Amino acid sequence: MESGDPLVTAEWLKENINAPDLRMVDASWVPPFLSGRKTGLEGYTQAHIPGAVFFNIDTISDQASDLPHMLPDATLFSSRVRKLGLGDGHRLVIYDHNGFFASARAWWMFRVMGHSDIKVLDGGLAAWQAAGGEIEDLAPTPIERHYTARKRTDLVRDMRQMHDNIAAQTAKVLDARAPGRFDGSAPEPRADLRSGHIPDSFCVPASSLLNEDATMKSVDDLQELLEPYVSGPVTATCGSGVSAAIIALALARLGNWDTAIYDGSWSEWAANCDNPIATS
Repeated sequence: MESGDPLVTAEWLKENINAPDLRMVDASWVPPFLSGRKTGLEGYTQAHIPGAVFFNIDTISDQASDLPHMLPDATLFSSRVRKLGLGDGHRLVIYDHNGFFASARAWWMFRVMGHSDIKVLDGGLAAWQAAGGEIEDLAPTPIERHYTARKRTDLVRDMRQMHDNIAAQTAKVLDARAPGRFDGSAPEPRADLRSGHIPDSFCVPASSLLNEDATMKSVDDLQELLEPYVSGPVTATCGSGVSAAIIALALARLGNWDTAIYDGSWSEWAANCDNPIATS
């Protein structure tokens, strides 16, 4: 059973970073439609927490899928993670340069693959630097470690299951996209996708869960925002399964560790002309 706070502070990390079983993971990612921004890898190359390896959600993914960064199978995940020097028995701290994009996604991916001893750095690299933490620009040379991946299907939803849920209303569906994209009044940033939402889902923008400094809101504030969804089954969705993980991370802070993510999210749902789309 997972429990406690899934986040750690920069101050905690400064005190524990030299622990022999602790490994740092930079999972920075920038959506490709945000032109003019440096990529996650470019940001990592310029500055990262000492010893951190780069976790690329686009390459640690199902390479046969036409959808962006879909979950890989356990074999591919294990192979890619071993090469990063991450193995069984390691405590992981994941961070990014970009407001939980995509540290929350990587946190969820590791949990899907059975790794539970994992935290996310609240506020990411900016919080680390604000606390006086050192940075470096040279990538480490990891030593390959054995990694055992056992996929948890309870944390993942596919399109068929989302259809079934419309009829059964078993789980509340929370959409992390901005309100305009959710209600259909603003276009999707991905070409040729209609805007709107899965019928009977609720709009919980990922940005509403964060403070201006890109740290996550306090437990009390999250409780007020997410109170209707703290108990019972929840599935989170978004544009491509990245910001949905911010909802899952916030709910874990409140004790609901079982939030599933619709991996294909809106990129899959809206691309299928047979799927119902609601606007309101």
